[in-house]
Amino acid sequence: MKKKVVLAFSGGLDTSFCCIYLAQDRGLEVHTVIVNTGGFSDEELNEIEKRAYVLGVASHAVVDETENYYNSCIKYLVFGNVLKNATYPLSVSAERVSQATAIANYVKKIGADYVAHGSTGAGNDQVRFDMIFNILIPNVEIITPIRDLKLSREAEIEYLHKHGVNYNAEKAKYSINKGLWGTSVGGKETLTSHDTLPEEAWPTQVTETAPRRLELSFEKGELTGINSEKLSPVKAIQKLQAIAQAYGIGRDIHVGDTIIGIKGRVGFEAAAPMIIIKAHHTLEKHTLTKWQLSWKEQLASFYGNWLHEGQFHDPIMRDIEAFLTSTQRTVTGNVFVELLPYRFQVIGIESPHDLMSSKFGSYGEMNNAWTGEDVKGFSKIFGNQVMIWHKVNSEQS
Repeated sequence: MKKKVVLAFSGGLDTSFCCIYLAQDRGLEVHTVIVNTGGFSDEELNEIEKRAYVLGVASHAVVDETENYYNSCIKYLVFGNVLKNATYPLSVSAERVSQATAIANYVKKIGADYVAHGSTGAGNDQVRFDMIFNILIPNVEIITPIRDLKLSREAEIEYLHKHGVNYNAEKAKYSINKGLWGTSVGGKETLTSHDTLPEEAWPTQVTETAPRRLELSFEKGELTGINSEKLSPVKAIQKLQAIAQAYGIGRDIHVGDTIIGIKGRVGFEAAAPMIIIKAHHTLEKHTLTKWQLSWKEQLASFYGNWLHEGQFHDPIMRDIEAFLTSTQRTVTGNVFVELLPYRFQVIGIESPHDLMSSKFGSYGEMNNAWTGEDVKGFSKIFGNQVMIWHKVNSEQS
């Protein structure tokens, strides 16, 4: 009997090549699985399934991880206001650890001998997939045809044509990855340091230009409503994305340090993530103390970097998640946002936990909780040690 291999499958060029190669050149029984993290419609999933069977796979499965992806990962990226290099909401990084984990569980479920993925040898995904597989299914051998054979896209297309599979070269011009937390876009322009993606490369074209105001409702740090409509966090993200992406909001090109030590550029389209993180952070600035905000920023930066590098299963991540969850007890309220072409503006917030309360004074205008004499004494004591340092050292010079 042929040995089983589970192939992480997207229906794109690389994984289409892997289907044929694993069956024809390696003699394996190929079982494809696609992990939906909120980026596929039912029609798209049906088309991908048809493609898998046309390529001759023994079985094809869809694992829907959207809700689990949010609950185990995205939620904490919001709590931490995580933007890699102050720019990128980790759209692909977060998605890959969720997908790799689900694939490892599927390998266990069907008792496969091998697991395969279509990563090249030049990016982050190879490390994320390999590492998570090594952690969760250490006895299963990993096969990576594109990386091992060092194939160009042109060579892959030629191979498929030789095996009777047509693949549109123009379709392979841009690599697009869509998920709940944003869409990445890669092409020849992102391989340079100076060029930008053309308008037609962006998955969503700009169709809205009239300003629009939204009211975003948060409960303990999670987005749970838009314009007074109660929604689950996943549905709220999807609805906000549908509204805001038509303005061209959230488009950018991220330049980052890869796990393998080289610089990399990727375009991304992430209207909902960028608005949610900015709105959430604004609400936090009103409802948290300065030391809560300070420690959150430090721990969230580590959390985002460690997640980006695939280390999702390190127990320190659960510890940081517990801290982040604790900080969200009072992060409840509404945030008012205005959408405009290619940008948005946070107007303000309202919250029962707003620490900017007029009961205690208005900054620069009126104080209700202290006197001028209190400030005089406080200022003298607060700067006392620094005053002593300057006196002692000025006497020595």
